[in-house]
Amino acid sequence: MNRLWQKIAGVGRGIVGWLPTTVDRRVRVIAWASLVSQTLIVGTGGAVRLTGSGLGCPTWPRCTPESFVATPEMGIHGIVEFGNRLLTFVLVIIAIIAFAFVVRMRRERPELLRLSIALGLGIPAQAIIGGITVLTNLNPWVVGFHFVVSAVLVALATVFVVRVYRGQAGPLVALPSLVRPIALATAVVVWITVLVGIVVTGSGPHAGDGGAARNGLDSELWQHFHSWPAYASFAGALLLAIIARQVGMRLMRRATIALVAVELVQIGVGLAQARLGLPVILVGVHMVLACVLVAVMTLVLLSLRAPRAAIAADDAPVARDAVSV
Repeated sequence: MNRLWQKIAGVGRGIVGWLPTTVDRRVRVIAWASLVSQTLIVGTGGAVRLTGSGLGCPTWPRCTPESFVATPEMGIHGIVEFGNRLLTFVLVIIAIIAFAFVVRMRRERPELLRLSIALGLGIPAQAIIGGITVLTNLNPWVVGFHFVVSAVLVALATVFVVRVYRGQAGPLVALPSLVRPIALATAVVVWITVLVGIVVTGSGPHAGDGGAARNGLDSELWQHFHSWPAYASFAGALLLAIIARQVGMRLMRRATIALVAVELVQIGVGLAQARLGLPVILVGVHMVLACVLVAVMTLVLLSLRAPRAAIAADDAPVARDAVSV
């Protein structure tokens, strides 16, 4: 028995010794896996709603009162809904691995540990909110809150990726005085666009189930309300891209160009879906792009600070090269 415990202890020490003590390829891969998976689950959640499978599993946490898994009698809707629930376990595995990969560097990189914990706690929170949506027969406000939390987790995962690549955040980069207010205002308008878009979706035809309630608002009117902050955020993104080109900051320049590109595509998809009667494919793309927009906007804000390590190396409050990746 003692020999068995010694072997188990030896294996445990071997696993602990294998865990990273600095950011390496494994940490970078798991950071990207976290961001991609948090975005993909929005797509699968959208598929649940857009295929009318929101109550494919009519109860929670079980799929039926007698079974945790979908049954053949539930058909395609049960498969779609249960598949989305299964993806939650993938996110849990990724979150556990992310935590394990940064726990040994908790003193040198405490921000990575905090971010991994926040992302990990967000997954069961989302599962509970998802369960409430089922138990409330897809109440549109609860469904909307479910999407908001997903967008927040995408933003956190973006911060995790950036911190993995750039290290701890240093001081603000020296920029023209209007840059930061414009960037913050653009970020606020981006989030307003997302929130109003959620309200619009809650008033539209894609309830997730034929019997699910809508929020009762005028969908066509709210589509117009939704377009106003969208155009304003595009104007802010364009202005930031022009400024970034002038100040010569590579990360900010790339991030703002990406922001303009995502805004353009998102506006195009939004206009197309409104004019084509909200086809499910375009609505699904619009939902995923909303999370991509949040991620890129987060990257723009993060580009306003230089990495702490680069600043320390240069022994200067701000260095232009320090903001490049």
